[in-house]
Amino acid sequence: MSGLKQPEPVLVAAGVIRDSSGRILIAQRPAGSHAGGFWEFPGGKIRAGEDAFQALVRELAEEIGIQVFAASPLMVCRHSYPERVVELHVFEVSDSAGEARGLEGQPLRWVTVEELGGAGLLEADLPIAAALMERL
Repeated sequence: MSGLKQPEPVLVAAGVIRDSSGRILIAQRPAGSHAGGFWEFPGGKIRAGEDAFQALVRELAEEIGIQVFAASPLMVCRHSYPERVVELHVFEVSDSAGEARGLEGQPLRWVTVEELGGAGLLEADLPIAAALMERL
């Protein structure tokens, strides 16, 4: 045993948001940020004192202007990058209001489930895409 302690994971809430034709919303990470330029399911860090759903509601309102009324847990997945470990708490948004727009200047795209694999997703988000593909 090396005795090296794994770093505490960065806890993140992420949402799978679908439009009326079933396409899924993804957002591009800003250049200069961790994994800048890659695409991800929208969401963000869970703050102290928040549960994952509360963080999802707050993050989607702040980042893309969507008000979430209902979402169900899809999965929890953990990914180790060289510089950090992330633990994603992923929800499927089933009831929301508002039109998605990049409130922080980030580009947004609507893609089909089949397009997710070639969309340039973050490594940590690939298991989410795989889970969505399995459900087709």
